[in-house]
Amino acid sequence: MATIPLQEPVYRGNAGPLFFAGGFRPFFLFTALQALLSLPLWLAIYAGGLDLKLPFAAALWHGHEMVFGFAGAAIAGFLLTAVPNWTNTHHVSGKPLMLLFAVWLGGRLAFTLAGFLPPLLVAVIDLAFLPLLAWMVAKPLLSAGKWRNIAFLPILGVFFLANLTVHLRGDMVGVYVGLTMVLTMIAIVGGRIVPSFTQNWLRMQGQAVEVTPLAWVEKGGAVGLLVAGMALTIALPGAAVTGAVLLAAAAVHGLRLGRWHGYKTLRSPILWVLHLGYLWLVIGLALLGLSSFIHALPASAALHALTAGAVGTMILAVMSRASLGHSGRPLVVSPLTVAAYVLLSAGTLLRVVAPVLSDAQMALTHAGGTFWAFAWLLFVVVYFPVLTKPRADGRPG
Repeated sequence: MATIPLQEPVYRGNAGPLFFAGGFRPFFLFTALQALLSLPLWLAIYAGGLDLKLPFAAALWHGHEMVFGFAGAAIAGFLLTAVPNWTNTHHVSGKPLMLLFAVWLGGRLAFTLAGFLPPLLVAVIDLAFLPLLAWMVAKPLLSAGKWRNIAFLPILGVFFLANLTVHLRGDMVGVYVGLTMVLTMIAIVGGRIVPSFTQNWLRMQGQAVEVTPLAWVEKGGAVGLLVAGMALTIALPGAAVTGAVLLAAAAVHGLRLGRWHGYKTLRSPILWVLHLGYLWLVIGLALLGLSSFIHALPASAALHALTAGAVGTMILAVMSRASLGHSGRPLVVSPLTVAAYVLLSAGTLLRVVAPVLSDAQMALTHAGGTFWAFAWLLFVVVYFPVLTKPRADGRPG
């Protein structure tokens, strides 16, 4: 079975502050901080208590910062940590990593202060991040000839074009394209690491299981249906054909998930949360498909199952696992981290239900957002020392 191992990259000495010794340190911590700070800010805007004087719809700011800010930082942390492992090359650290992080942070500030800055300046600052990230991960991938993982480069390319579309059009189309790329990465990476980690853990528990992949699903079926369904959502929202393709995508991803023995991992939170994150992908696709046929089910409910649920949970799951492994600590999560897993899904559930129950929509939205943000507060509390202190095993990085 194809796998993406989340093992230790090659460290050949540190350059600069410890916090910038590896990409997972600044980007994983600030992924959580981005969620923790921007979600309450959005709730204040949503309630009408705050006006950022944005030159575009406030909902566009929220969607953009969740997709290109929050998910973008997580993608950077993942790729900067995984690529050295795939290619047996040194990780990006020191000044280059500081520059990349500064560009990402500058984009967050520029987009939030867009009402006070020239649009061209906002675009230049915000758009600079993804090409720089792509350059840093492309060099080792191409030099090592790791063609199997080159697929992440065109994904980053489309992700950049989606962000460019936001700046050119000033509407949600680019956000939806960007979300599609994030979900595509979840389908690819999740499809490799979830069954692999599960199979390995179960064998360590004395359960000899074999996860046999379905060739047509793994060789494009799952990802193809997902991309097709999301593309139709953008081009033909609410159409019957859109709903049908999305429901087919949900069924295929549900079939895929069902073959991964997730029910056997309930004693291992660091594993079952990966299955839970992928389950949110299945739920989100199904709800989005059903919204084409059920008027009482708004597409916004499904989109939050995909964003707050699938994207949020998979990011939290991978970051909590990778942060421990790459800091030389055992892969055992604390009770507070498990609480974060539960709170994030509880918050997502409330946010999904909110637009369906119109009379309670405001209250449920705020409750769901509060739960979701509090999950990231718990992550910061637990992982701040993990991400800012030396490795527990004394090794560099």
